Parts: sequence; structure tokens; C-alpha cells
Amino acid sequence: MTPLADLMGALREAVALGGPVVAVLGVVSVVALTLVLAKLWQFASLGVGRHGAIRRALAEADAGAPGAARAALAQSPSHLAPALARALRAGDDAARPRLQAETDASFARLESGFRLLDSIAQLAPLLGLFGTVLGMIEAFQALQAAGATVDPSALAGGIWVALLTTAVGLGVAMPASLCLTYLESRVSAERVFAEEALEALLRPGDATGSRAAGPEAAQAMRPEAAHA
Repeated sequence: MTPLADLMGALREAVALGGPVVAVLGVVSVVALTLVLAKLWQFASLGVGRHGAIRRALAEADAGAPGAARAALAQSPSHLAPALARALRAGDDAARPRLQAETDASFARLESGFRLLDSIAQLAPLLGLFGTVLGMIEAFQALQAAGATVDPSALAGGIWVALLTTAVGLGVAMPASLCLTYLESRVSAERVFAEEALEALLRPGDATGSRAAGPEAAQAMRPEAAHA
């Protein structure tokens, strides 16, 4: 038998043992896996975390070479590149609200689906526990019906079958929670980088000490540096 056939056989056996709750958890796991793969593909296509060209553009802009900075931004695969190119053309804080709204919309697209993945991570253990409670009810009903002739092995078998749904629920919830944490951390890092890049392009004088202070302040600082 092929590995896929073995996997399908194991899934059918688990559904047969755990009942409809395991079947529901199986569907939920497929949804979670599809969502995670879709988000990873989206992140890759939008260049999340690929900031090499943007960092070169920031360095060129800081060096007073806007043409080279625009050329570097044109080569960037990042979803932030268009907004940063407009920030480079604007060069002042007047454009900040519009650019901030544009980047916020881009991050909203990146975060789409996070709520569903979080719901799966929270509800999967509860579904498993629900299945366990139902299984325990059936096991104790069988125990009551048996009366004085109780078979401990049959009772134990009913209990472990009932606990199977909790195990499946945890098996779905833990990977979903880990994937959600990873995706959220990447979006958080991307947001911080976007804010720093916008600040550097809209207020380029603040990126270097002497330019931020102005010529007079820089001239005033030189005697202090000489005494130091």
C-alpha cells in the first residue's frame, strides 16, 4: 500500500472510532492546513521579509541620491515598495496620513484569515473535549446497562475511545496555534520595518545626526568634539 492509502486508512479508522466529532475535526484540520499554506504563498508572493532592495534604497536616500533610491525600490519584490516610492517622491510629513493608510491596508490583507486560524486553535480542543464527554456518557450508560456483570476491558475500551477525540482536538489546535504565532510575528516585524522606512524617507534629515541638527548645530558641536 502507498503512504497516502495508509494515511487514508488511518483516518477512516479514527473517524470510525471517534464518531462524528473526529470527522468534524478532520474537516477543521484540512481548513487550517489550507489556510496556512495560502498565507505562506501570499507572504512569498508579496515579498514579506525581503527587504534587501529597500535597505539599499534607504541607504541611497540617506546619502542624497534619490535617483539611485528609486531604482533600488523599483527592483524590490516587497509589497511596501510602491508606498515607499511615493514617500520618497513626497519627502515630507504632509503625505504621511495617506501613506500610512496605504500600508495599513496592505497589512490588513496580510492579516486576513488570522481570526479564522485563531478560532480553530481555540475551538479544536473544545470540540475534542465535547467528543470525550459524549463518549464517556455512552461508556457509563453501557456500564449501567451491564448491571452486576461488568466487563472492565469493555469499560476501558469505551474510555480510551472517548479520549481519542480530545487527542485529535489537541493535535489540530497545537500546530494551528504555532503557525498563527509564526505568521503574526512576521507581520509584526514587517510593520515595524515599514514604520522605520517611512520615517527615514519622509524625514531624511533625522536619519543622520548632523543633518537632523542642521548646519548651525553641527558647527556648534565641533568645538565640543575637539575639546572631548
